[in-house]
Formats: sequence, C-alpha cells, structure tokens
Amino acid sequence: MRLSKKLKVINDPVYNSVSIPSDLLFDVISHPYFQRLRRITQMGLSYLVYPGAHHTRFHHALGAMHLMQKAIAVLKSKGVLFTDKEEEGLLLAILLHDIGHGPFSHALEYKLVAVHHEELTLAYMRMLNDEFDQRLDTAIAIFKGEYPRIFFNQLVSSQLDIDRLDYLKRDSFYAGVTEGNINSERLINTFAVVDDHLVIEEKAIYSVEKFLMARRFMYWQVYLHKTSIVAELMLSKAIERASELVQRGSDLAVDESLRSFITLKNIKSIEPQQLKKDTLDAFARLDDIDILGALKMWGSANDKILSFLSSSILNRSLLEVQFSEQPISSEILENTYEQVAKRFKIDSDDASYLVYHGTLWNRAYDASKEPIRILFRDGSVEDFIKASKYLGTPAFLAIHEKNYICAPLL
Repeated sequence: MRLSKKLKVINDPVYNSVSIPSDLLFDVISHPYFQRLRRITQMGLSYLVYPGAHHTRFHHALGAMHLMQKAIAVLKSKGVLFTDKEEEGLLLAILLHDIGHGPFSHALEYKLVAVHHEELTLAYMRMLNDEFDQRLDTAIAIFKGEYPRIFFNQLVSSQLDIDRLDYLKRDSFYAGVTEGNINSERLINTFAVVDDHLVIEEKAIYSVEKFLMARRFMYWQVYLHKTSIVAELMLSKAIERASELVQRGSDLAVDESLRSFITLKNIKSIEPQQLKKDTLDAFARLDDIDILGALKMWGSANDKILSFLSSSILNRSLLEVQFSEQPISSEILENTYEQVAKRFKIDSDDASYLVYHGTLWNRAYDASKEPIRILFRDGSVEDFIKASKYLGTPAFLAIHEKNYICAPLL
C-alpha cells in the first residue's frame, strides 16, 4: 500500500501508537460519521462498575485497524499475496465495523431504531462509499462476508477475529481487570492461510485456549456484571417510558435530536433497506451526550417512573438484582409486581418499568459456527475443539446461564 501523504500516528495506551497508512483511511476517519464514535462509549454503562471504562468505539476501531495491519504484515511474510486495494479494503472493513452503534453501544440496541447495529453499519458504509467514489466496495463485500477470499471475511468476523482480539485486550485494560488481558500479538503472529481459510499454527494452541477462556471470564466478570446489566436495562426502560409519555401527548422536555427517535413509529418498524439519508444523518447526530442530557432533564419530570429511573441511573442508585439457578417463577414475579405497584402507587402494568427478569448466558466456543482451525506441523488442519488436549475442553462448549430478577429495594 502506498504511504499516505496525510500519514498520521496516533498515540494509543494499549499499543503505544497507531498509524493511518492511506489518504482514504485518513479521510474516512475524519468524516463526521466516524468522529461521532468518540462520543459512544465502548462498554455502555460499565463505568458504573469499573470507573476507568470510559473508552469509546473510536478507540476500539483504531485499535482494530492497527491489529489488522499487523495481521496483513504477518500473512504477507508467509507468502500470502494482497493487492493494495485488498489491504485497504480489509483496513476499512475493520475500521468501520462498529460505525452503526447508537448511544451507549449495545445498551440501546433496537430502542431508537428497530434495526441491528450491523445493518446500520452497512447503511453508513454504503453512504460513505457514495461520498468516496465507490472506493469502499471491497470493504463492504468483506463486511458482508461475501468477498471471494474466505479468510478476508474471517479476519473481520469469526470466533477468533481482529475485532475480538482488540476489544478483549482494550476493555480489560480500561476496566482495570486481568481477565481479558490476552496476547493479541502472539496470536496474530501465528496466523496462516490454508485452502483460503484462516488457521492458527499449532504452537499457539494454548494461546487460543487462553483467548477463549479470557472471553468467557470477561463476559461474566465485566460485560455481564449485574450492575452493568441492571443499569442498561433501566436506561432502556427510561427511553421506553419517555417514548410512551411523548406519544400520549405529554409536554416532556426532549431535545430535538432525540425527539424523532422516540416519537415516530415508522422509525421503530423500519426495514434496513428503507433507511434513508435523512434518518441516518439524524441518527448520526445522536450520542451518549444526548442521552445523558435527557436523563438530567427527566430526573425532575412529573412522571414518577421516568423521574425515578433517570435519577437512579445518574446517581448510581440502581435496582436490586437477585440471581437464581432456576427460572424466576410466575408467583415471585406477580408478588414483586404487586409490591412495587403498591410502593410507587402505580398500576401493576406500569410496574414492568421497574421490575425485570430474564436469563444471561455465555459460551466460550460455538461448535455450530465456523471453527477455529489449528494448523499442525505436518500440514494437517483440525478444528480447535478436537485439537485441544485441555482436559476441560467441554467447558469451552458448555452454555452457562444465570436467571435474574431486578426490582427496587423492598
């Protein structure tokens, strides 16, 4: 790839520095759609548990691009050929893979627009492609998993991809925990390609095991921490309550950038292919700041439910969470709804804004998906789960579940 006339090096606390190797990458990073990621937290409301976890999708996207550069260099050193267009396409695909995330990342998935963030990402990539004279065609094909070189798609999205190699290490670093502190560089250095599939050299099999267990531990220790979960559920319910109030005709204070997304029913039921530029532009103006600003206004709202939810999130006075090995019984739920309705003097139907239940689950390795392939010294390739000699191999495949109920302290 030709060196950029706009070559920049960005300081990064995880990798020390990240370089931007082409003019097109520089211009895409400079675009308002991408700059918005500076205002979208990577880990939602996890900073309520881990105060350092204020890093953003912008950090993660640049870090993933950096690791993709490393992966390309390693594969080229092992004889894998890339055109300049393909290299740039891979870097653009991983750089933009999260550009469709809304405020607080996964916390408000489907709540503002009833479209998954990956569909929004694809819509933004297509708009950028039009702005940049169709120079993102390769990146879009890779992102969609349709590029003819299979390992390109695996580098961007698979059970051991560049996305995961960055976010585990980065999230662990900012959260101040050790569970996700994987050796990304070690794994990348053992990348190879066999029959157009990404493989990991046998010498790194223990690093793969650590990677999978680190991901599992990070989910239970960090991503699915009970405080993070209840805070994000409360945020989701606050948005639902505000939407209900506005649609009833309430004079609730709502910033214009947010109002359309909590009042227009057509946005809630829109199909991905129907996303229009004005809707995408409006969504791109939304970020964490808008939501926090709304919560500050709603903390003094006349509606006691919305006021309670908003103030509780801002002041970290959250609902109580209880876990159970068994699903929460209907008797427990009905009793909890009744107590909450009585305490807050609200209808039992409205108690659902303050009482939540469900199941959290996590699995380290999914045997039904594209496998992680291990390359042995004799040239043979085997699915990781068969190649691993770790006595706890069933633990990689097991689905671990926790049932929960959340409610105000009673």
